[in-house]
Amino acid sequence: MLSAEILRELFEAGRPYAVYLETGSPDQRANFKRVYDGASLTAAQAALVGGFVRRMPVLVISGMWCGDCVNQCPLIARIAEANPKAIDLRFVDRDEHRALSDAVKICGGNRVPTVIWMAEDFEFVHLLGDRTLSRYRAIAATQLGPACPVPGAGVDADERQAVIQDWINEFERVHLILRTSGRLRQKHED
Repeated sequence: MLSAEILRELFEAGRPYAVYLETGSPDQRANFKRVYDGASLTAAQAALVGGFVRRMPVLVISGMWCGDCVNQCPLIARIAEANPKAIDLRFVDRDEHRALSDAVKICGGNRVPTVIWMAEDFEFVHLLGDRTLSRYRAIAATQLGPACPVPGAGVDADERQAVIQDWINEFERVHLILRTSGRLRQKHED
């Protein structure tokens, strides 16, 4: 995996969500906004994320042109908003940061979105890309077999909520890794 020094440099080159959106065309920004406006955390989800105490820089490799990014990056942004003290979220364009994308290929491909979680000192913690389990289940249900969905079809609310929960589970997993880390517990004396 990439060194903490390299991850720090890449993270610092990243853009906050709102700034990243400005790199897209008006139509691309509208698509991201539509998903963002339709996404929310439940009270229980917001409370869970709001309780995170360890800082976690999170770097998302994305593409404004990417349908999976349109349907997942706004959800990740919503999660980060629930605890900006702990979750420091940045985005980089896959094509602008091809070496990074090449370093974290998934199944031999430059998949997006790909999310890299780090400890506060930019040590690598976790990687997930391009879709959550719920999203893959939904795709498999429509694409494996006799039927195929219409290109560009929207994601229904139940699936969107399941995908949000999948992402929250990953954020919680990383937080628990950070919270139980002997190295970090010693540093923070907790």
